[in-house]
Amino acid sequence: MTPEVAVIIIKGLKYIGAGLAMVGTLGAGLGIGILGSGAMQGIARNPETAGTIQMNMILAIAFAEAVAIYSLVVALVILFVG
Repeated sequence: MTPEVAVIIIKGLKYIGAGLAMVGTLGAGLGIGILGSGAMQGIARNPETAGTIQMNMILAIAFAEAVAIYSLVVALVILFVG
């Protein structure tokens, strides 16, 4: 195997690794959707607790979004640092 071919293979593997790292964003997206759905159902069933439900929903969405941001950082590190 020539050095040029080895460089091309390594570059391709970096792209595959970065793509696999971004799979973590799927879970965050699904989680945010499920959280929003549950919050809307909860508010519809008990409108008096809308403020509490909304505050907890926003906090949970922030934590779920953090997972997506970590996945993005890992993907960028794989692509540009390694």
